[in-house]
Amino acid sequence: MLKTFATLAVLLMTLFWSSATNAQLTRLNVGYSAASADQLPAWVAKEAGVFTKNGLDAQVIFFTGGTTAILALVSGDVPITQVSGPGLVNSVMAGSDAVFVAAGITGLNYVLMGKPGVKSLEQLKGGTLAISRFGSATDTIARLALRKVGLTVGKDVTLMQVGSGPERLGALMTGRVTAAVINPPSSFTAEKKGLATLVDVAKIGVVFQHTGVATTKRFIKEQPDTVRRYVRAHVEAVARMWNDKEITIKALSRYMGSSLDRETLEKSYENVMSEALYPKKQYPSIEGLKTVIEDIAERDPRAKNAKPEQFVDNTFIRELDQSGFIDGLYKRK
Repeated sequence: MLKTFATLAVLLMTLFWSSATNAQLTRLNVGYSAASADQLPAWVAKEAGVFTKNGLDAQVIFFTGGTTAILALVSGDVPITQVSGPGLVNSVMAGSDAVFVAAGITGLNYVLMGKPGVKSLEQLKGGTLAISRFGSATDTIARLALRKVGLTVGKDVTLMQVGSGPERLGALMTGRVTAAVINPPSSFTAEKKGLATLVDVAKIGVVFQHTGVATTKRFIKEQPDTVRRYVRAHVEAVARMWNDKEITIKALSRYMGSSLDRETLEKSYENVMSEALYPKKQYPSIEGLKTVIEDIAERDPRAKNAKPEQFVDNTFIRELDQSGFIDGLYKRK
């Protein structure tokens, strides 16, 4: 009986959402903050027509770094954005009402790579490490990684704001910085040019809520149906990423740069497609947010009493999960 009810619920939801495509599309500006596979869900949703299927005329807009993306969200320039845990937590500590409504990527695929000639952590001492912006994910990642290997920001290494992944790679190649925090595809390009990995962040055991879907409590209250449709589109896009390699490669090529060769695009895809990074059940990581909060609390006393749950609204992802919709996306047809 319960199984029959669940099946009926999924059918009714499907009919409801399908009818949305016949209605007037809701225009929506959506932010993203990096030219890397961390941002795939919005790209695939746009490229594969998943937004349109869910009644959304979504325009994806690039912001350099999570700090800029979260400012655009808080100011109302975009009502929904893909942003990292540190960016969102910092904004809430400053008074915003931002929350995660879906997980996105819940792990780290970053590395610290040295400029030509720098091949050891000892050579990094007294040098500079490129990040995107202070308060961004790369800022937190740099601090966590350096702490794990016994180095201290400000004492042993100076962080330098440089910008996007390609900009950090450029600063690395020209020797403007001693090392840089980068991830695919920039890290693959650096490897091809013979640069050395100083720290592989994925291997040092850091649990982390990285780039997820963020909105504001105010927008949820004012337009819950738009948020509901967006989260559904996001979940469908993640399923497409798992089940349709070619459409995902196409999205990577469009948004990361058509100059990237097929090998780099495929490696970028394979690098992130695991349950540890893109879980099929897209609940934001509470443990990952604990890591973010603990790091921020070292510099911002306001974060010392913060709880991970205050940065999350699981309403929409829970609806999709309990209805059986998410499981249905992964059943063999």
